[in-house]
Amino acid sequence: MISFSSAQLDAWIALFVFPLARILALLATAPVFNNAGLSPRLRLIIGLAIGLGLAPTLPPMPAIAPGSWLGLAVLVQQILIGVVLGFTLRIAFSAVDMAGELIGLQMGLSFATFYDPQTSAQTPVVSEFLGLLMLLLFLAMNGHLLSLSVLAESFRLLPITTTPFAAPGFAALLNWAAVLYSAGLMLALPLIAALLIANIALGVLARIAPALNIFAVGFPVTIVAGFVVLMLSLPYFGAALERLYDRGFVALAEVIRAGGG
Repeated sequence: MISFSSAQLDAWIALFVFPLARILALLATAPVFNNAGLSPRLRLIIGLAIGLGLAPTLPPMPAIAPGSWLGLAVLVQQILIGVVLGFTLRIAFSAVDMAGELIGLQMGLSFATFYDPQTSAQTPVVSEFLGLLMLLLFLAMNGHLLSLSVLAESFRLLPITTTPFAAPGFAALLNWAAVLYSAGLMLALPLIAALLIANIALGVLARIAPALNIFAVGFPVTIVAGFVVLMLSLPYFGAALERLYDRGFVALAEVIRAGGG
């Protein structure tokens, strides 16, 4: 008769439960994987498939009972690590969203919003367009596969132990979060500069011809000028977004190394 001890059962359960917590946390927060088009059931199936594939390559698990208080603390820690990794990748997408909001504000299209099912909120149309463009480039560059490879590497650099996630990891994440504003502003800067020139020209025109209704003329002019500059800038967005992706994965590696102490 085959019999199993409680220690063996705890070891087998821990082999899947602890890694699965980190995997599902990353799938819930990382770009592409947290898309509303992926149902929670499908996301769970993807997480189970990734966990089964990574199980043979994982370092030895600590001898901790998953049902104990210490096992619960380790489980929460794995969820935290997965959220940190996914949020680090998400910052690059948030920078593009911020650039779209700045562009829409300068064009006078901040009131034109579109329901974004991913965030369950109203998003400016320009921001939604740039977000879709970045998502397509991310998939074209196999960013989703790189995310999974970084996840697999994280189990080597951040093994499942009782050691908490180091504070320098959070500091590296905060340093990378500053890129959200700088990168977003740099992406929107060409359109902001062009629309600033258009507004200055309209201001001079209003001084030259006071009888001209500048509000009726200026609004369509700024919209048309914004779309023209945006169309001319699109060929250069690919290289800029590619550099932003590279910086995102470099920051992700720094967060993992710093979090591991």
